[in-house]
Amino acid sequence: MSGLYIDGTWRSGRGPELVSTDPATGEAVWREATANQADVAEAVDAARRAFPAWADRPRDERIAILRRYKEILVERAAAFAEALSRETGKALWETKAELGSMAGKVDLSIRAYDERTGVTENAMPFGRAVLRHRAHGVMAVLGPFNFPGHLPNGHIVPALLAGDTVVFKPSEETPLAGQVMVEALEAAGVPAGVVNLVQGGRETGQALINQEIDGLLFTGSAAAGTFFRRHFADRPDVILALELGGNNPLIVWDADDAEAVAALVVQSAFITTGQRCSCARRLILPDDAFGRKVIEATATLADRLSIGPWNGEGEAFMGPLISARAATAARAIADTMGGERIRALGPVEGLSEAFVTPGIVDVTGVDTPDEELFAPWLQVRRVSSFDDALKAANATRYGLSAGLISNHSKRWDQFLNRIRAGVVNWNRPTTGAAGSMPFGGLGASGNHRPSAYYAADYCAYPVASFEAPAITDTLRDIKGLRG
Repeated sequence: MSGLYIDGTWRSGRGPELVSTDPATGEAVWREATANQADVAEAVDAARRAFPAWADRPRDERIAILRRYKEILVERAAAFAEALSRETGKALWETKAELGSMAGKVDLSIRAYDERTGVTENAMPFGRAVLRHRAHGVMAVLGPFNFPGHLPNGHIVPALLAGDTVVFKPSEETPLAGQVMVEALEAAGVPAGVVNLVQGGRETGQALINQEIDGLLFTGSAAAGTFFRRHFADRPDVILALELGGNNPLIVWDADDAEAVAALVVQSAFITTGQRCSCARRLILPDDAFGRKVIEATATLADRLSIGPWNGEGEAFMGPLISARAATAARAIADTMGGERIRALGPVEGLSEAFVTPGIVDVTGVDTPDEELFAPWLQVRRVSSFDDALKAANATRYGLSAGLISNHSKRWDQFLNRIRAGVVNWNRPTTGAAGSMPFGGLGASGNHRPSAYYAADYCAYPVASFEAPAITDTLRDIKGLRG
C-alpha cells in the first residue's frame, strides 16, 4: 500500500521521500514518496467532485458509515495503538487511551450535531420558519504530531457527519498514524473522494491551502495559526478553525498538602513528556514556606518519574520527545532562560537523544519569553498575593488552559471570573478535557472556534428559511399601489 489515498485509490506520491522514525530507537517506521502540487490538486478535485453526492446522502447513511468506522477502530485498537507508540514514542497506555477517545468521538459528534446544528422549526402566520444547517464543502485538515489520531479525528468525524468532504494531511512527523486512520475510514465504506490523504511537510501543506478549499481545520502552533489568518485574509468564505498552543498557568493558593499538590503539578506539566497544548508551563504560588515546600515536593516527585521507550520493561510515565531534533532545540531554549535551575532539562543516560528529564526553573523576578516550549519544562514564579497570582497568570498573549489548586471555593470563584482561558480546572490537572465539552482558547491560542463538542459549529453553516405551504394573494401587503 502506498502513501497517498486519492479518490478511493492508494498510490505513490510524486514528491520527495518522507521517512518517519521511532524517536526511541531511530528505526524507520514509514517510508513513502510525498504529495507534490499536482497530487494535492487531484485530491482537492476528488473531494470537490464527491461533495454533492455525499452532502445529499441521507444523514442516517452517513451515521451508519461512521458507526462502522467506530467498530473498526475498536477492532484494530491494539495494532493502531502500537503504530502510534512506534511513531510518537508515547507509552502504550497513552496511545490506547487515544484510540478510546477516537472511537468515543463518533457518538459524541452525532449528539453534538443534533443539539447544535440540527433542524428546528417554528410556526409563523404564513406557515413556518425553519433553521437548517448545510455542509461547507471541501475541508482541509492539518493534523499535529502529539495526538496524531485523536485530534484530526476530532475534525474529520464531525465534518463527515455534516456532509463535508475532506483532504487530510497528517504531520510529517506522524504519517503512519494518518495512513492507519484513513485505512479504517476506507474499510468502513466511506465513498471514493469523500476522504483523501496527502502526505508531506510544509510544501505539501502550502499546496493544500493554496487550493480552492472551503475550510481549514488545524491543530498546531500559534505561529502557524497567525500565518493561516494572514493567508486567508482576503478569503472570508473559508472557514478557519484554529486550535493552537498555550503558555498555561497553574496557580496554587490556600492549599495544605504539598505532596498532593505536587502530584497535580507533575500531571499538569510533564504528562506526554510536556507535549500537550494544555500542559502547565507556569507554576504560580505564594512566596512563603508552603510555596517552597511545594516546589521541593514537585522536584522530588519529578525525580521519581520513570522515563523509557514505549516497549521497554515496566510502564514509563514519560517517553521521548517527538525527535532528537526537538529535544536538542528544547534544551537549547531552556539553557538560555534565566532564573534558578531546580532541575535541568537534560538528556537521559542510556537512551536516545530524543529523551529528556523534566526541567524546573524558578523565574521569580525574571522576565521570560511568552512562548510555548513543547517539552517537560516548568517555570515557577513566586508572588505575594492572590491578586498578583491572577495578574501573573493572565500575563500572556495565550489563553488556552489554566488551573487552580486550592481548598477554598471563594478562590475558585475569583479565579473563574478573572482568568482568561478557554479550559479551566479546579484541583485537577490543566490537561483535563472532555469530548462532551468545548476545547479551545482565546488570544494566540485560537480563533474562538473550539473543537471537541463544538466542532459541529464550524463543520456546517446555518440556513434560515421562511416557508408557506401554498401560494397566497399578498397583493394587499404591497404599500403605495396606484389605481
